[in-house]
Amino acid sequence: MNPISKGQHARHLSDAPTCTICRDGDALDFDFSFAFQPIIDIRARTVFAHEALVRGPRGEGAQFVLDQVTAANRYRFDQACRVKAIKTAARLGLASKVSINFLPNAIYRPEVCISTTLKAAQEYGFPVDRIVFETVEGEQIEDGKWLADVFREYQRIGFMTAIDDFGAGYAGLNLLADFQPDIIKLDMALVRNIASRNASQTIVRSVADICRQLGIQLIAEGVETLDEYLCLQDIGVELMQGYLLCKPLLENSLHDAEAVLPR
Repeated sequence: MNPISKGQHARHLSDAPTCTICRDGDALDFDFSFAFQPIIDIRARTVFAHEALVRGPRGEGAQFVLDQVTAANRYRFDQACRVKAIKTAARLGLASKVSINFLPNAIYRPEVCISTTLKAAQEYGFPVDRIVFETVEGEQIEDGKWLADVFREYQRIGFMTAIDDFGAGYAGLNLLADFQPDIIKLDMALVRNIASRNASQTIVRSVADICRQLGIQLIAEGVETLDEYLCLQDIGVELMQGYLLCKPLLENSLHDAEAVLPR
């Protein structure tokens, strides 16, 4: 996708409508931080992107934070995550793309709800075309067509889009027929023990072929063993994420780690 120009970016910001929730909503009554996990291009042996994963203020797991999200603060939490992820990525000087999980069910109107994100990207000087929006892992999508409409609006503005957990729930072929994202992330159930599971290998090969034909980049997440890595490499998957390569790293330790790439 071609990045939008500064002029287009400014027009989007100035033209973006606002709503009372954006303008008048209460601040969150809890804090959170991020860990970042790299997504590795194993062919180029470089970091393709960092996924921003929510954590507690002292590094507590994601569930510690998500347990505090309610129907009343869901929208505010989703907006706060977007802004803080962009601010943190800019502060850390990340040169890769940054993948931000979002809550599709917290969106009222895509063109309205994205305005805060656009303003944050401008304020912190983080290029829009290096921001990837992906659905939250395990998020129950209530309407596949609605998700496609949200993604379509994000692509129009200039963000990259990713369907997470491809092969589970709404994140499957019906959604793909209606909308082609920039990135697909395989459901981890297809990755687990793939080297010894012929059916999973056949399915992943087919998905990889579909992605090549549609111009979609494919990521295998949850890669934990060398056998999984080598099997996916043999299939032709070039983007991988998982504990075998690098665990999620808290903000203050991100620059101290190196991804481990098997030869």
